[in-house]
Amino acid sequence: MKPTVLITYEIPQVAYAFLRRRYSVTWNKKKLTEDQLTRKIGPYQGLLTTLADPLTSRVLRAGRALKVVANFAVGFNNIDLAAARELGIRVTNTPEVLTDATADLTWALLLSCARRIPEGERLVRSGKFKGTHPLMLLGLDLRGKTLGIYGCGRIGQAVARRSRGWDMKVIYHNRRRLDPRLERLLGARFVPFDRLVQESDFLVVTAPLTPETRGRFTYRDFKRMKPTAVFINTGRGPIHIEKDLARALGEGIPFYAGLDVYEKEPQVDPRLLRSDRVTLLPHIGSATVQTRDTMALLAARNIDLVLSGKEPLTPVT
Repeated sequence: MKPTVLITYEIPQVAYAFLRRRYSVTWNKKKLTEDQLTRKIGPYQGLLTTLADPLTSRVLRAGRALKVVANFAVGFNNIDLAAARELGIRVTNTPEVLTDATADLTWALLLSCARRIPEGERLVRSGKFKGTHPLMLLGLDLRGKTLGIYGCGRIGQAVARRSRGWDMKVIYHNRRRLDPRLERLLGARFVPFDRLVQESDFLVVTAPLTPETRGRFTYRDFKRMKPTAVFINTGRGPIHIEKDLARALGEGIPFYAGLDVYEKEPQVDPRLLRSDRVTLLPHIGSATVQTRDTMALLAARNIDLVLSGKEPLTPVT
């Protein structure tokens, strides 16, 4: 009998093509609830999952044959890691391969907000565009401004490198300060959280979701930003409190926001949906063909390595 693997959701075909050569693979293509996963997981030794899959302690304990969970994401906040360690289940993720795609998307959001591109696009499509006007959709300059980064890991560093074309000053806040040599290479300066909030012209969140980062950006923080500041989150939605951001935007500070992630995804605060001063994207930070194929293949290879008795390429546990 071949070892069994469950792919929990629709992902690029390359993962299935790789795994089916050696394993008995079931490919589920509809989102599964916690109850459905609990009932389904029992016979499988390998699990290829997405951030949408709630791998709670209850689910993992139902996986009586489970040896490895390969998460199709850089994050793993959907997985109870303590339970996985207790049960001896290896957990892997897909870091690094999505760094550039997510950094590019972060800059797409930043530029979109600075130049109010969604508003302009809606104006043209509505038929209300009657020609240019000296005061129409005035946006923000980038050159020489201060880029603040909350969470200066791989993606945050890639965002910082992309700022050179605009001669921006880069400040950042991390749980741990970067090596001074890396700071010099990036042209980045470590600052306390309060200074990050108050000094940034463009404040970008690329941090992972942890107990320390959850709910970090509140109404008080948004109201201390510059009136001309832009807030961008391509990290994890629960890092900012969405109702607080909606309230602050409604009161005029910050100037604009750009979100690819949401606190209670896929739900979005209705005030943000009605606001012209926020650009909303459907969690597409890594959504390029090449990146998603690479992520899928990495997840599949991790499963193969663990089930072959070897060390995975990108272990979390």
